[in-house]
Amino acid sequence: MQLSTARMMAPASLAINFGAQLYGSLSKPNIKDIADANHYAFSPNPYFIGAFFAPQLVLQLLWLRQFFVRNGEAVEPPQLSYAPIDVIGNMSLAAWMVFWQAEQFGLSELMVAINTFSQLYAVSQLPPVGPENRLTHFVAKSFAGIGILDLFDNGGVAMRYPAPPSFAVQAMTSACFLASSVMSDWIMGGVLVYDLVAMAVGQKDTWGGTLGWLGGACAAIVVVKNAVF
Repeated sequence: MQLSTARMMAPASLAINFGAQLYGSLSKPNIKDIADANHYAFSPNPYFIGAFFAPQLVLQLLWLRQFFVRNGEAVEPPQLSYAPIDVIGNMSLAAWMVFWQAEQFGLSELMVAINTFSQLYAVSQLPPVGPENRLTHFVAKSFAGIGILDLFDNGGVAMRYPAPPSFAVQAMTSACFLASSVMSDWIMGGVLVYDLVAMAVGQKDTWGGTLGWLGGACAAIVVVKNAVF
């Protein structure tokens, strides 16, 4: 994507996404009402989603600012390379909100999947973290990490899968998060732990406790991997 295109499309997509989230928050029933009425095996405490949205929005605004305060030569290639994925992510989440409010959970899960896998691909293509691309890492990894939570949450709702999950599903969930933690840096790993804490607080009884222990194990892996190795 060229710089001139990024300067138009990236802010526009963020504005559309923000407008969609605002619509979901102010309409009746709102996003939380629908979440409360469709609480299943991977549903997080809804306040964790809201608490994540505000700082993630600030990160995106700081990231977008670099397109306008730098000249074309100073904009880092990773930032321009990530711009199309950022646009896809914002537009997918805007569409997700529309389908979520309509309680078309299969279609909302499709939008979540497009966002999450696009972000994970982008993360896999990023160069190592450096001062010049740190914001791109934060934006991409926060998008990808919270997208994983959305994928589990919306998937459980779409399938109307009650808690607690079967032993096989619990084992696969644990393996997924543990393996992801092993491969993650501080940023991505931190968001994965946040996902698990959000689900643990949103669930009850033994399943909530299992998610809490899993979050602790993933946090330990992230700390040891990134502090020692």
